[in-house]
Amino acid sequence: MADSLHLWLRQEASAVEERAPVVPGDAAALVGSGIAVTVEEAPQRAFAAQEYAAAGCRIVPAGSWPDAPPDTVVIGLKEPSAQTWPLRHRHVFFGHAYKGQAGGRDALRRFVAGGGTLLDLEAMVDDSGRRVVAFGYWAGYAGAALAVLQHRGALDRPLRSTSRDELDARLRGPSGPGRALVIGALGRSGRGALEALQVAGMPATAWDVEETRTLDHDALLGHDILINTIVADRPGPPFLTHADLDRAGRTLRTVSDVTNDVTSDANRLPVNDKVTTWAEPVRRLHREPPVLDMVAIDNLPSLLPRESSTTFSGDLTPYLRGLPDDPVWVRCRAAFEEAVARQDATDD
Repeated sequence: MADSLHLWLRQEASAVEERAPVVPGDAAALVGSGIAVTVEEAPQRAFAAQEYAAAGCRIVPAGSWPDAPPDTVVIGLKEPSAQTWPLRHRHVFFGHAYKGQAGGRDALRRFVAGGGTLLDLEAMVDDSGRRVVAFGYWAGYAGAALAVLQHRGALDRPLRSTSRDELDARLRGPSGPGRALVIGALGRSGRGALEALQVAGMPATAWDVEETRTLDHDALLGHDILINTIVADRPGPPFLTHADLDRAGRTLRTVSDVTNDVTSDANRLPVNDKVTTWAEPVRRLHREPPVLDMVAIDNLPSLLPRESSTTFSGDLTPYLRGLPDDPVWVRCRAAFEEAVARQDATDD
């Protein structure tokens, strides 16, 4: 029931995470429907605490969520901290714990130890298995934009968050030669990537399931930029191998790994085994000519925090009203319980 639901928007642990899963305008709508909303202070968040206070939310110090009442639903984007204490609440965030990712087993153990539940944002799917909330569009947009700027020698270091208007103004600068390939072009991230490339005036090739069923490596390596946006839940043939990097005729110079499944068994870009950072957004994978650079930021939508948060919050808010009984949340809980059961079976 809405009158008994208490949502707690916590501060993100990362100092460069400026997004919010719920923006002030949507928080006001939740409060107006009888849901209690508590918001932690977070200096790095793109939306000031005063905006949430004006929306009717209670403001509390950063990091105070562990002392929230047991029936509180704690909402964030990334894991709440690198600590190991048990988690006793229902938590909503991107867990990255169900596909063999590094740290996933430890994260699940924290919930088991505390009796809490992970309602993983990535597991929010409709009855056909399609995700209902995601930052994908803006991840693709930002990933393609960074790849273009790197290709042109115009990528800032360190990265700083910006607005779409400012980013588009940079993309519309001198285009120069180049051709990009987007893999996963029909998904949210792929569509965002293609739009950013259009703004940049860069010709783009769009591949999805059919085009990658039998991979044409020569065609892939014949592009200047590769943007990987595919979502894979199981291992498959790699798009780019270490042997490809040594190909003398390779045109490819820049890769943007939007998916960034670097520690997952489902990683389709095994040449990328670690993320890059806002301080050092590019890693050179191949130093001898022809060089190849990798952009692998794991929170790309934070480049455009207000735009990406507003879109995401608009999708998420209707489901928050339905906690915990909406079928989407029931499926989230089932996914968590299945993951715990699999882990218990392998631990025995």
